[in-house]
Amino acid sequence: MDLGEPLGERATLVQFSTAFCQPCRATRRVLAEVAGMVPGVRHVEIDAESRLDLVRAHDVMRTPTVFVLDKDGTIVKKASGQPRKADVIAALALAVDSRSQQSDGM
Repeated sequence: MDLGEPLGERATLVQFSTAFCQPCRATRRVLAEVAGMVPGVRHVEIDAESRLDLVRAHDVMRTPTVFVLDKDGTIVKKASGQPRKADVIAALALAVDSRSQQSDGM
């Protein structure tokens, strides 16, 4: 996935948000906290309204939508709605340990 921003050294948590999305704020806190706990993991937040190219290319239907990417930018997990911290950590473990696995749900 080409975000137009650098990826994390080990994994990247990508969040699609919109300005008035209430759950996006809580999601931002969860993802930033998890990224801060794991060295080499980066949290990137994308404004869905200004990046319609990515929204369309990756079938983002609502915000927040979160993608977990491995170090190469391959999507390992995707989920819509506000994620639980435990689910983000579990998905991140897959991305960090991933060789070439790919899945659809968090």
